Amino acid sequence: MKNEAIAALEPLVGNWKLTMSNAWFLDSLETKVEGTATIEWLDDAFLILRSEFGAKERDWTWVMGRSDANDRYVLLYYDQRGVARVFDMSFGDGEWSISREDPDFHQRVISTVEPDRIVSDVGASDDGGTTWRKDFDMIWERQ
Repeated sequence: MKNEAIAALEPLVGNWKLTMSNAWFLDSLETKVEGTATIEWLDDAFLILRSEFGAKERDWTWVMGRSDANDRYVLLYYDQRGVARVFDMSFGDGEWSISREDPDFHQRVISTVEPDRIVSDVGASDDGGTTWRKDFDMIWERQ
């Protein structure tokens, strides 16, 4: 039986078309990279996201769960470069946010959640969160 806070993540479950744009690290800001993501339940306690972009260095795996004792969501991130990160996460009232404040740099993803679309603004900070730069935008469209 899913606890109520985990069950609230149900709107994320499904198959998604992803479009990454406005990324400083691509050939130009106009370059768009398309991919897919599947989010499904892992037992009744976690969500797992697997994405594919066709370029292995951009494929991600996420596991989303919740710490009952700390009353917060947690997202574990891994990509094909071998990078592993832990993000704090919030979800509700049409907003989905993930963030991390690690010694290498800070990251945040602020998303607006609609029934069949998610619009994400991804930012990074190299100075401990004092200033932020655009990393990229991501559009999620339910398939």
